[in-house]
Amino acid sequence: LDWPEGLKKLQVNWIGRSEGAKIHFNVKESKEKLTVFTTRPDTLQGATFLVIAPEHPLAEKLTTPAQKEVVSKYRKEAVNKRDMDRTELNKDKSGVFTGSYVINPMNGKEIPIWIADYVLMGYGTGAVMGVPAHDQRDFDFAKQYGLPVIPIFNPTIEQHPDLVPKGMDSEQLRSKVLAGEHCWEGEGAYVVYEDSKGPALEGATSAEVIEKIIQWLEQSNEGERTVTYKLRDWLFSRQRYWGEPFPILHFEDGTKRTLDLDELPLLPPDIADFKPAGDGQSPLSKVKNWIEVTDPKTGKKVRRESNTMPQWAGSCWYYLRFCDPDNSLKAWDEMKESYWMPVDLYVGGVEHAVLHLLYARFWHKVLYDCGLVSTLEPFRSLRNQGLIVARSFQNSSNNYIDPLNVKEKEGQYFDKTTGELLRSQIEKMSKSKLNGITPDDIVDEYGADALRLYEMFMGPLEKEKVWNTDSVSGCRRFLTRFHDMCMSEKVSDADSIEAMKLGHRLVNQVTKDLDQLQFNTAIAKMMEFINAMGQLPTYPKAVLKMAIQCLMPFAPHLAEEMWEHLGFTESLSYSLFPEIDQKLLQDDTVTYVVQVNGKLRGRFELPKDQPQDIVVGAAMEEAGIVRHLDGKGVEKVIFVPNKLLNFVTN
Repeated sequence: LDWPEGLKKLQVNWIGRSEGAKIHFNVKESKEKLTVFTTRPDTLQGATFLVIAPEHPLAEKLTTPAQKEVVSKYRKEAVNKRDMDRTELNKDKSGVFTGSYVINPMNGKEIPIWIADYVLMGYGTGAVMGVPAHDQRDFDFAKQYGLPVIPIFNPTIEQHPDLVPKGMDSEQLRSKVLAGEHCWEGEGAYVVYEDSKGPALEGATSAEVIEKIIQWLEQSNEGERTVTYKLRDWLFSRQRYWGEPFPILHFEDGTKRTLDLDELPLLPPDIADFKPAGDGQSPLSKVKNWIEVTDPKTGKKVRRESNTMPQWAGSCWYYLRFCDPDNSLKAWDEMKESYWMPVDLYVGGVEHAVLHLLYARFWHKVLYDCGLVSTLEPFRSLRNQGLIVARSFQNSSNNYIDPLNVKEKEGQYFDKTTGELLRSQIEKMSKSKLNGITPDDIVDEYGADALRLYEMFMGPLEKEKVWNTDSVSGCRRFLTRFHDMCMSEKVSDADSIEAMKLGHRLVNQVTKDLDQLQFNTAIAKMMEFINAMGQLPTYPKAVLKMAIQCLMPFAPHLAEEMWEHLGFTESLSYSLFPEIDQKLLQDDTVTYVVQVNGKLRGRFELPKDQPQDIVVGAAMEEAGIVRHLDGKGVEKVIFVPNKLLNFVTN
């Protein structure tokens, strides 16, 4: 995929592939088994308790009569919390003892079973083993509830100096870890206890211990090698009115049938009360005359399905409907889908990375497996646009102050009314922060084209950009100069070689920048063109035509106005983009090859015989080159006039 690497990494982490083992713990009080998934089976010897999710199917069975009341209360409170509040992001851990125990297969010891809200059913098996000596979360839980801490690694402290607390030397730390008084999450030499029933592990590395224990678990039927994922299940069945009802009829004998094509679409009823039924059922379940009907095809009493599809379901495949939006017979025609797909370029915010963009890929792959689409991926190229941010101001009470009530003095900001020194920061535009900009106000003062131009001139598409209203006037002045040039008496029907070179060079440069979505540099090239063109005695109409066509994607309203004024009758929107005469580029321009540490990172054209500082400055405007220099110090620049620029970094 031609996608940003960071976005693809977000999706990989969201899927969360983990290699490890499932370990089966025998429950002491019954024949039940509790299965735990862990990526560190080498820590099994140090497991001193098990924790299961409040929703675990065995939670009720594992609770002894003496603990029933307290466990029941805890489970009810836990299921009402959000997942985010329950995970390890929340430092306040809570739990309750079930009264039951399991047997640690590694040493035969009894270890207690607890219920804790930080364990979720959606990941692994809904049960985890607590190894407090080498996991900070487990250590905190064990200390809170007085559970034993058994170290199984003798710390190799020299490999992890950053894990040594301030005020404690290495030997003190080692002593505390081996005494179970401090959690050690780094590497260490494996400690073998006499009561171990596992494989021989003396002298084995961590990776070797993991492999040997997995083999031992499988041979002794105590577990098996496993791969799990932490992918969130984007629930499809919702208890809401909003969304398409499922076209399923339930008969009294328990059988079902789906509605036929001639019975679709199934529309929800018109209702005034959209609140859930109160018993976990959908609002539709309250509409008895819609739910309980007679099947017209069988004459039997049936009950309609009250679940609905979530409203985001359509957002997973809407782009396919765009291929054939007026088709009333099917979602899309195969020939049209084959012609249009995949989407060539998707521009969107990175906030959609692990929901819409990821799940659209899942849906598309299912449709591909079903033979309904012709491409394996929906979006060939993807680019994220950066946020436009703005300065905000807060007083000592943390209340936001309207920028109109703020004055600046020597780099500091003060409340005009009270004189109070304000705290200022750059933040995402928001109504609550009072730093948002109303586009209508900018359009009224500067014009829509100036606003469009400024937004694209602020910086590279994918970078965060800081809004500055005063800078819009600069784009307005450029458009005014462009307009004045087209209205000037110096406009001529005669061509000049100097002007033609400027025009073809502009088209060449803007075309390349548009292809790479480098809008800000394309605008800079047009500004350079206006400066150079203004030095000529006349302005050939043919050259101005080319320049207007370059401006049109950025400032369409003014471009159309100038286009019509110069006498062109065909609509600018439908005119072919000008073709470049290579001969007019060759006379006084050369192609510079740009390398970073000897590797080709870009090419661009400049007039011949430019000095090194001009060529370096041009290279720094190329996003593809700057990306490879980002965060690196340039130690040396190798410059070959009219040929090569090579950055040597550290």
